[in-house]
Amino acid sequence: MKKQNMTLSILLMNLFIAFLGIGLVIPVLPTIMNELNLSGSVVGYLVAAFAVAQLIVSPLSGRWVDAFGRKRMIVIGLLIFSFSEFLFGIGKSVEILFISRILGGVSAAFIMPAVTAFIADITTLEERPKALGYMSAAINTGFIIGPGVGGLLAEIGPRLPFFAAAGLALFTAVLSTITLREPERNLEEQAEETAQKPGLARIFVPMYFIAFIIIFITAFGLSSFESLFSLFVDHKFAFTPKDIAIIITGGAIVGTIAQVALFGKLASKWGEIRLIRYCLIFSAILVTAVTVAQSYAMILFVTIVVFIGFDLLRPAVTSYLSKVAGNEQGFVGGMNSMFTSIGNVFGPIVGGILFDINLNYPYYFAAMVLMAGIAVAMVWKDPKTQAEHALHHTK
Repeated sequence: MKKQNMTLSILLMNLFIAFLGIGLVIPVLPTIMNELNLSGSVVGYLVAAFAVAQLIVSPLSGRWVDAFGRKRMIVIGLLIFSFSEFLFGIGKSVEILFISRILGGVSAAFIMPAVTAFIADITTLEERPKALGYMSAAINTGFIIGPGVGGLLAEIGPRLPFFAAAGLALFTAVLSTITLREPERNLEEQAEETAQKPGLARIFVPMYFIAFIIIFITAFGLSSFESLFSLFVDHKFAFTPKDIAIIITGGAIVGTIAQVALFGKLASKWGEIRLIRYCLIFSAILVTAVTVAQSYAMILFVTIVVFIGFDLLRPAVTSYLSKVAGNEQGFVGGMNSMFTSIGNVFGPIVGGILFDINLNYPYYFAAMVLMAGIAVAMVWKDPKTQAEHALHHTK
């Protein structure tokens, strides 16, 4: 148990540092943008380049996690991430910045499914929801702390946050190489249903497919909500950057607390599928409420609370997939990453087009997407329940 806790702590630290590194660079992006005379659309394409690279590589990396091992993929991913941040730090041309962001997307595609599969291997079915809740909390905490640390480092030099992120990732890669041991594969629940399906056709196996659709819907809804939030409150309420920072940070902190304190208990009480249904309903209501909120206190409350729904949704889907995946933990981790990336690519694009028509339209649209997710989740049955139902009808 002590060894397992140590391994889990190292894995969580890997994720924390990787996402701290991503968060570090946020405050200095406008400075780099002005320094290189980049337009807003080019910055948008830089953000999209990360997601597109992650989207393309994720299906392959998921298979490599199963074929070559969890530890190897984590270490390689951290080294690529370190190099990508270093490259952004020294980059004086837009081409170098694009290469950096593409490598960053590749590193995320390597790290996420490998860490998820590693956690699934070292935990029992009972322990896993709690561990995956901690995993999401580590990611969120990195995002929360990153911009603040990056802002302090930027006072010394605008490129320093990138070099700091590169150094942190390199340190973590070395630490992981020394301390992590490749886990024994956890085959408590073998995914026999997928054995007949070759290659990517496994995506359409019913016990996987609905979960992947929920992942896409969640990422699509959340990214269209988050990516335009600062513009929305700036145009509608004249919020300052400080106001926006308070709301985003407050939401992230509340979401992290919910993941650590509530996720394991709620997943055990209701099961992942029912928890996902409730979170989708909760999120759809609150995303709609953002459009009718008028006071600062109301927008602050609604926005902070909406993150609870999203932050419980993601580990719930990940926990469900890890339970049904059997020896395909890397595959489902890769697909999780891929469908998240698809949502992250298209959510901001659609949201941006709608925002130019009407400030509220991206939020109406996000709510509609989440309602579609509710409809899908309502017909979603646990594989065990389906098997028992089929057995009952054959008798």
